[in-house]
Amino acid sequence: MIEFYLDTRSGVSPYQQLVQQVRHALRLGLLGEGDQLPTVKEVVAHLAINPNTVLKAYRELEHEGLVAARQGVGTFVTATLAGTSLAAHGPLRLELRRWLAKARRAGLDEESIEALFLTTFRTPAQEDIA
Repeated sequence: MIEFYLDTRSGVSPYQQLVQQVRHALRLGLLGEGDQLPTVKEVVAHLAINPNTVLKAYRELEHEGLVAARQGVGTFVTATLAGTSLAAHGPLRLELRRWLAKARRAGLDEESIEALFLTTFRTPAQEDIA
């Protein structure tokens, strides 16, 4: 089961953070069809947020066809976003962990690492990089 968290510094609304976390979990294969999302009550207790925020996130995911609510039972995953590249995640994650360790040894804090990643990610890929 997914465990939600909120980043108050992100500038992203809480409901959108919940939606993004479910999408990421679906894309990475951490959630699959038939898996149950935490109940609204559980998320509210864990994050101390308004129940309407959780309901809004779950409704958006349902509208996208990713989850379905079953009255009195809960909300369940009905589709996945994991592609055929799922097998490549392990080696790439290991390489990324090594890179993060190297960045930390170089003295970068979390915010600097994130800024470096995002600016690099958003820069068009160069053909000569192998």
